Amino acid sequence: MRIRSFQGLRPSPAQAAQVACVPYDVINSQEAARLAEGNPLSLLHVIRPEIDLPAGIDLHSDPVYAKAVENFRAFQEKGILQREPGRCIYLYKLRMGAHEQTGVVAVFHTDDYNRDIIKKHEKPRRDKEDDRTRITHELSANPEPVFLTYRDSSEIDALADAAVKQAPLFDFTAPDGIQHTVWRVAGGADFEHAFAKIPVAYVADGHHRSASAARVGRERREANPAHTGEEDYNWFLATIFPASQLQVLPYNRLVLDLNGLASEAFLKKVRAVFTVTESASDKPAAPAHVNMYLGGKWFGLAWQTDPAADPVSQLDVSVLQEKLLAPVLGIDDPRTSKRIDFVGGIRGTGELVKRVDGGEAAVAFSMYPVTVDQLMAIADAGQIMPPKSTWFEPKLRSGLFVHTF
Repeated sequence: MRIRSFQGLRPSPAQAAQVACVPYDVINSQEAARLAEGNPLSLLHVIRPEIDLPAGIDLHSDPVYAKAVENFRAFQEKGILQREPGRCIYLYKLRMGAHEQTGVVAVFHTDDYNRDIIKKHEKPRRDKEDDRTRITHELSANPEPVFLTYRDSSEIDALADAAVKQAPLFDFTAPDGIQHTVWRVAGGADFEHAFAKIPVAYVADGHHRSASAARVGRERREANPAHTGEEDYNWFLATIFPASQLQVLPYNRLVLDLNGLASEAFLKKVRAVFTVTESASDKPAAPAHVNMYLGGKWFGLAWQTDPAADPVSQLDVSVLQEKLLAPVLGIDDPRTSKRIDFVGGIRGTGELVKRVDGGEAAVAFSMYPVTVDQLMAIADAGQIMPPKSTWFEPKLRSGLFVHTF
């Protein structure tokens, strides 16, 4: 696998905490506006440019992308984002409570993505991919890193341990309590050589960002008769973490209605498919269990696993989809259905209770988290997970590094 150091844009250490923001896809426009309120340095003005335009504007209209370009240029002209003096890679540590993970920030070759040396486990939604492709093309930049993982390497661990002994470039705690610490490593040749021995990597989070980067790279290549493969548009920004350090939370489900069924009739159909326990807790204790919130009560749903099933079919989210969501609730395609919503585990099961009790949804499902080993097995088998199967936490902050081309 190829990685490369790069001479990108970054904020000054004094402004890093103000520039850094949550990824574009974990918030909606209203939440982005609230987070950026009173903070003109937030990168949300670039990756969520609609917050600087009239409310209700079409998020995929030309003025939105034009505003992203305008704001990105202003960030550079005002020195909010500054060009690195030379090529480098970075070490990026996130601390969330007792959990820590340290990754390498570099650029990765789109050919490795296209050839499945960088493997995927989700199928991007076309509308989201189109949006990120447009903003990547308009900016001529990867404004946010993709989140990758790989099977642990003692050689890379040793290089990282040595690099983090120096003074950090950035070190701040974000409003959500997560600490972000970054070290700059000039050149980064030792890391490039070490990663050349890693046979494959996996997209953990950021399938739309990686797909759009590969698409822009292909379009630029086709438009350049002098293409060599080494141009910056062939590379995309990512942070890659050893698999053993990752923390995966559940991705829970809300269904807005019971598909015309009364609660008792629906519960009867559930009992016909699963072993149901009443007065259950709000979280499943093991795989092959899902907890359901209906009518002010928690129910435990359990089933016997099929050891002969393929890796995707064994996932709890797959069993729930195939046995209940599709045949009983009519959610045939969770990627496109407007009757299902997904809630990241960081919001807790209290969010599920609030939305069902408040009438926004009719039923909620609390999931057991997918493991990194399951993710890798599915990607290795060339299969695709159901949408919204994994929620990695803590999240990378956007704005600490930008790759331009």
